[in-house]
Amino acid sequence: MSETRTDKSIDFDTFRKTVIADYRMAFESRQASLTGRKEVLTGKAKFGIFGDGKEIAQIAMAKQFLKGDWRSGYYRDQTFMFAIGESDIKKFFAQLYANPDVTAEPASAGRSMNGHFSTRSLNEDGSWKKLAEQYNSSSDISPTAGQMPRLVGLAWASKLFRNNTALHQFTQFSNQGNEVAFGTIGDASTSEGIFWESINAAGVLQVPMAISVWDDGYGISVPAKYQTTKQNISEILSGFERNENARQGPDSQGRGEGYIILRGKGWDYAGLCEMYEKGIAICRKEQVPVLFHIQEMTQPQGHSTSGSHERYKSKERLAWEEEFDCIVKMREWMIAGAIASAEELDELEAEAKKMVSTLRRQAWEDFMGPVKNEMKIAGEYMERIAKETSQGAFIEKVREELIASLEPARREVVTAIKKVLYLTRSETSSARDEMQQWLSGYEALNADRYNSYLHSQSAESALKVSPVAVNYSEEVVMADGREIMQANFDALFANDPRLLAFGEDVGKIGDVNQGFAGLQAKYGEIRISDTGIRETTIVGQGIGAALRGLKPIAEIQYLDYLLYGLQTLSDDLATLQYRTKGGQKAPLIIRTRGHRLEGIWHSGSPMGMIINALRGIHILVPRNMTQAAGFYNTMLASDEPAIIVECLNGYRLKERIPSNLGAFRIPIGVPEVLSEGTDITIVTYGSCCRIVMDAVKQLLQMGISCEVIDVQSLLPFDIHHSIHASLEKTGKLLIVDEDVPGGASAFILQQILEEQEGFELLDAAPRTLAAKPHRAAYGSDGDYFSKPSVENVVDVATAIMNEYNPGNHPPVYK
Repeated sequence: MSETRTDKSIDFDTFRKTVIADYRMAFESRQASLTGRKEVLTGKAKFGIFGDGKEIAQIAMAKQFLKGDWRSGYYRDQTFMFAIGESDIKKFFAQLYANPDVTAEPASAGRSMNGHFSTRSLNEDGSWKKLAEQYNSSSDISPTAGQMPRLVGLAWASKLFRNNTALHQFTQFSNQGNEVAFGTIGDASTSEGIFWESINAAGVLQVPMAISVWDDGYGISVPAKYQTTKQNISEILSGFERNENARQGPDSQGRGEGYIILRGKGWDYAGLCEMYEKGIAICRKEQVPVLFHIQEMTQPQGHSTSGSHERYKSKERLAWEEEFDCIVKMREWMIAGAIASAEELDELEAEAKKMVSTLRRQAWEDFMGPVKNEMKIAGEYMERIAKETSQGAFIEKVREELIASLEPARREVVTAIKKVLYLTRSETSSARDEMQQWLSGYEALNADRYNSYLHSQSAESALKVSPVAVNYSEEVVMADGREIMQANFDALFANDPRLLAFGEDVGKIGDVNQGFAGLQAKYGEIRISDTGIRETTIVGQGIGAALRGLKPIAEIQYLDYLLYGLQTLSDDLATLQYRTKGGQKAPLIIRTRGHRLEGIWHSGSPMGMIINALRGIHILVPRNMTQAAGFYNTMLASDEPAIIVECLNGYRLKERIPSNLGAFRIPIGVPEVLSEGTDITIVTYGSCCRIVMDAVKQLLQMGISCEVIDVQSLLPFDIHHSIHASLEKTGKLLIVDEDVPGGASAFILQQILEEQEGFELLDAAPRTLAAKPHRAAYGSDGDYFSKPSVENVVDVATAIMNEYNPGNHPPVYK
C-alpha cells in the first residue's frame, strides 16, 4: 500500500510518485472493467459487473486500511482490493472466467461471479491464519445490502477485543481491538431495510464501522428520486449524527453518541484522501461509526453487462458523467498541478492498456489450458473406442464435435464421454473401460471443483468432534430443564473467554426462559448482552464476531422470528465455507426455541423451510434440555455453524442433572432409539418425542410394538443409516412431524427411502403425520387440533398395521 498522500512531511518528489502510482492503479482498474465487459459480450465470460467510476474514492479509502482491518463490501470494490494488494488484474480476470483453481482465483475458486472478493482467513488444513497480521476481506455476496449485518459484527468484534482484557491474549485475531471494519454500499441499496437496521445497530453499539456510500445517482436503471427521500442519504441520516452538546443522563442520549458523517466528491482525489484520513482516524481511536457519503460518482458502463445505460440516462447526464469521470478529473488535476505532463500520462496509459491486455490473455490461457488438456484426453479415448466397437462412425462424429469446440467447457467433455458410453453400452472394449475409469476420476475432480466445502473439512469439523457420554452421580438429582441449560452455559463460559452470548432479553434477565439467568452478573455485560429487537443484525453480529475468531451464541427468541434473519443466514452464513472453498469460516451458533406452545407466532416448527434454505448450517432439534446442552458442547468444540432449536415446552419439565456439565457431547447426525419395538418404526424429533412416547403406551396395549427413533438432528441426518436397520426389523414406517404437510417430513421420507434405500424393506406404505397446513391456533385446543396429538399417532399407526395384517389388527374406525 502507498503512503497517505495528505502527510505533510513528505517531499514533493515522493508525493508526485505516490500520486502517479495511484493514477496508474485507477487507470489499470478502469481498463480491466472496460476489457471485462468486452469479454462478456464476446461470450468468454457469463456476466460482468464492474467498479468503473469508483476508482479514486476506493484508492483514497485503501490508504487508511491497516493490517488487521476488515472489509465487508460489495461487487464494485475491485480498485480497493487492488490497492491493498489482495487482488490483481490477473485474479480479476480469473474470477470473470470462473477459474476453479483456488491459486488462480483465491477469493472463491470460481464459485462467485466476478467482483465478489474475499481474503483467505484459513490455512489449507482449516486452521486460522494470523488475521491481525494480514489485510482481511469478508466474502462478498450479491444480495444488495447483504453485507451490512456482517459489517456490524466485524466492527463489534473490535470493541469486544478492546474492552474485554481476557481477549488480549488472542493476538492472532486482534491487536487489542484496534481494527476498523470498512463497509461499502451503492446509494440505491441504502433503501433496503437491512441497511437501516444495520445503521441503527452500529449506532447503538458505538463500534468502529466505516461505511462508504458510493452515490452515482442511480440504482440499476432507476434514478435517485425513486430511491431515497430528498435524494440524499447523508441528509436524511443527519439525525444519527453525533451531537457533542447532547444532554447526559439515564434516559437521554449520552454526549457524543451517534455517527460522524463526512461528505466528499467521487472525483476529488485530494479531498477524498484528506477526508478518509480524518474520518478513519476518529473511527479507529474513538471506536465510533463513521459514514462517508461519496457523491457525484459516475458509472461509465452502466449497472452491468445485462444492459446499456444509454437507455435510461439523458444526453445531459451522459455528458456530465464524461466531464466528471473521476479519472478524467484526476488527470486534469495532475496536469494543472505540474505533478505529471499530458505526455507522461499518455505513455502511462498506453503501458497500462498493454499490461491489462497481457494479463487478461494469461488469465484466459491459465483457465483454458487444463480444459483443453482434459478435452484432448477424452478425444484420445474416443479415437481408440471408435476402432474397437461397431459404433465407430458415430463416436468419431462426437469426437470431432468436441475437438472443434473453440472454447470448450468441462460440461462438454462430460457430455461427449457419456454420449459415447450410451452408444456402446452393449459392447466391450478395453478403451471403453479405461475411459469409464477416467470419467470416474474426472467427476470426482469436478466434485471438488464445484461441490466441495459445503461444510468444514478440517479436524474441527462437527462430524469429527468426539462424543462424550452424559454422566450422572449415584444420587438422582432432578431439576427443571432450564436449570440444566443455565448450569451448562455457566460451565462453558467459565472455560473459554472467546465465548459470548447476545440477543433480546438475554442479558439482564437471562433470556425469557432463564437459560442465562445470573450469568451476566457473573461474566459481565460485554460477554452476555441484550440487543434491540432486530433479528437480522443479531445474526450479523454473530457472523462478524465468528469471522474474527470469537465463539458467539446469537439468540433468536422464537423460531417464528428466524424469518427476519433468514436472508442473512441463507445467503451469507450457510454459503460461506462453500463460496470461499474453505477459505473462511464463521462458527456461529444460533440459539432459538420453538415447536409447541401457544398461538400462531409462538408455536412455529417451519423446519422444512429451514432445512431447504440453510444447507451449510447444521440444524439440531433436541427433545430436551440435556440433549440441547450436549449439542452446544459439541458445536462449540467444532468450527461450524449450527441452529439449535430448544423445545419451548421443555424448560420446566424435570430432568436428571448430569455430573459433567459443559463436558458431555452429543454427536450430530446420530439418532437415538427411545423405545425398542418389532412392529413399526416411528421416526420423530423435538417436542413430538413426548407425544409419540405417550402414544406408544396405548399402542402396546393394542398389541403393537413400536420402535421410536428420535433423529435429534435434521442436518446432518442419520449418517450411519440406523433407521434402515430398524426397518429391516419392523418393515413399517411412520414419520411424525409438527411442520406443515410436506415440510420436514418430506425431507425425512426422502432420506429414508432414497438415501438409505429403505423402500425395499417396507411391508406397507410409509406414512407421514404432520401438523395442519395452517399456523397453530391459540390455546390448548388450538394446539391439539392443529398439531399431531397422541390420538393422531395411534390412529395412523393402527391404520398402517391394519393395512399390513387386517386379521391381527382390525380397523379402529369401521
